[in-house]
This record gives sequence, C-alpha cells and structure tokens, in this order.
Amino acid sequence: MKNVYVARQPIFDESKSIYAYELLFRDGAANCIPEIDGDVATKALLTNSFFSFGMDTLVGGRRFFINFTQNLLEKKVPLLLPRERVVVEILEDVTPTPAVLAACAEMSADGYTIALDDFVYSADLDPLVALADIIKFDFRLTPKETIDACLKQLPESNRTLLAEKVESYDEFEAALEMGFELFQGYFFCKPEVIQRAEIQGSQINLMIIMAQLANETFQLDEMEKLISRDISISYKLFKYLNSAFFGRACKVSSVKEALVYLGEKEFRRFVALIAMSRLAEGKPNELIRAACIRGKFCELLGAELKVNASPSEMFTLGMFSLIDAVIDRPMDRIMAELPLSGAIKNALVDARGPLIGVIELVRRYESGQWEKVSRLSRALQIDDETLPVLYLQACQWSETAARASL
Repeated sequence: MKNVYVARQPIFDESKSIYAYELLFRDGAANCIPEIDGDVATKALLTNSFFSFGMDTLVGGRRFFINFTQNLLEKKVPLLLPRERVVVEILEDVTPTPAVLAACAEMSADGYTIALDDFVYSADLDPLVALADIIKFDFRLTPKETIDACLKQLPESNRTLLAEKVESYDEFEAALEMGFELFQGYFFCKPEVIQRAEIQGSQINLMIIMAQLANETFQLDEMEKLISRDISISYKLFKYLNSAFFGRACKVSSVKEALVYLGEKEFRRFVALIAMSRLAEGKPNELIRAACIRGKFCELLGAELKVNASPSEMFTLGMFSLIDAVIDRPMDRIMAELPLSGAIKNALVDARGPLIGVIELVRRYESGQWEKVSRLSRALQIDDETLPVLYLQACQWSETAARASL
C-alpha cells in the first residue's frame, strides 16, 4: 500500500497553547480521508502504516481533527477511531440527511466531539448545529459582518467557536475580541509588528552560534569553547543528556563529553535548537516544533536530492526560515547580521538560488498544498512517495528535540 500523504496544522487556544492538530490528507482539494468503498477498504485504510504508527508521530498524544465526507459519515467510519482523540469534522458540503443525522447523533452519544467546517448559517443546518461541539469559521474568506450575522443566528449553547485561516496576529486579536476560543492558521509563523530598535546583542550572539554550527569547517575545539562560554546552553545540554531518557550511569559534565556522546552532527543540531528556543522565549512552543520539523525535513530532503550543501547547512536553512517570526524582525535585516552561506541568504531573503525549491517544498507540504507539492517534487526530481516518510521522520525527531530544548 502507498504511503499516506498527510500533514498537520496546529489549532491553538486563547493562550496560544496547542489544543489539537488538523490532519490534512492528500486527496484532491478536499484534504479529507480518501473516499472508500466497503468494509475491506475501510479496514485497509485504518490499519496501514499511517494509522498503525504514524498517528502518534504526527500528533504526539494530542487531539486531532479529521474531515469526513457525506459517504464516510453515513458509513459511520469515525466510530472506528478513538473517541477521546479524534474530532469529527463535517465538511461544509455535507447534507444533513436522516442517515447523516443518525450517525452524528450516535457519535455524539458515544462521546465523540463534532465540529462543523467552514460554517455559514442556514436553517437547514439547525439539526447539525444542535449536535456540534465546535463551529469553525473561515476567517480569511468570510467577511466579519457575515460572521457576526451567523453568530447572532446561532442558538445559545456551550459550543466552542474556532477561527480558521488566521494568518496574522491582527487577525488573531480580532477573532479573540469576537469571542472565538480556538484559532487555526499560520499566524504564529509570522512576525508580530512590534516597534523596536536594532536587533539586541544577545540575540545576535545566539544567532551567530547557530550560524557557526552550520559551517562544516568550524573546528570542534572552537565549537567546544563557544558553547562552554554560554551557561544557559551548557545547562540545557547537560540536563538533556543526564535525563532519564538516556539512562546514563555516568553523568555528562563537560561540553567535550557531550560532543563525543552525541556525535558531531547531532551535537550541532541540538545546540542550534537550544539557541533557537532561547531566542523564541515568549513565543508559542509550536513555533519551535515547526522550526524543528522544517530543519530536519530540509536535511532529509538534501540527502535525497544530493544538493551541494552539507546536512548542517540544510538543517539551518529550515530552522532559519522561521527566524523572522522568532525575533519579530524582517528577514533581510537578520540575514545581514549573520555569517551564513550565500545559498541560504538567497533562498530566505530573495527567494532564489539552488535551495529555494527545497524550502518551498517544505512550506507547501506543511500547509497541505498538494498540487504545488507535486509540481515542486517533479521539478526537484524527487520521488514524491518518499515525502511522507521523510515528513514523519522529521515530526518524530522534532517531538523529542523540542521537548528537550523547551
């Protein structure tokens, strides 16, 4: 069976903590579970490599939203998934037939959470509204006046309002003021508009450490001295290596021991991640997870594509693609301060050069833009069947790495 093409999109609560992920499947424009015919196909779908081990890798024990079509709802497919984890998302084109309503009533009675996607009020939807726990509004495509009118028509209840396609902090604040409690979109990956002077010296020092770690010619003894001088990075490094996760009998007590134990490549990656987490203090933790995924995904893609860049450089490309959101500065100003390769700067500042295709592929994959993913993978001459495997590996690595660095 083919690998399942799937990405995840975070859903935040009011404090910008993760509430759940929506899983975006490759199945045309709908991004829903692929249509199935009969019980045999259903069981095959739910027991393939994605559902057998990929789910926890993708969502890390959190809840997940999945879109269900009319056919899948009438067949009661959601009942095959764990009620405490899945949120049954009903697509906007689902007609509330007696079969759909009966299935949703059974799911609701069994404790499943039900969400209505891309909601626009119609009296015909009242039976589904009565069963829904969460109602989603497309905050980018639906005018504020239309949303306000819909909210006034909804009956009073304890249901939760979710604003999706929230792509800026201004939109997040606007949705918050309107009474929304959940927020979906990539606003957290965008810089906030904050009036500040120059980039702070402490920020530059951390970014320079990250940039030097990306340079394969940077000598190990220089690396050791650089990290040893930074107490915060050294502390997190020792705490990570001496944790129960490794179960070491002898404690790591020096940067040199840590370097030997982790190996040069993993040491470079992990220290860069610690530096990034310090830069991102006060930002949503999901920003660090996203940077981890991008870094590892770029590194893995670089190995497949045989690009003229080291693994550390590819990892840095992915990590630094979010640095403007981390420190709320324009990308060109940040890059001007750092000793990074011309290839990385060209890709991140001017969207050109040999690495732009890689970072664009990563961006399109994470947002589930499957048609663009296919075009980019063809242009890069990479078998798109490998992409889901690499993405899962990046998610798996990021869960461990982010927990250790935060």
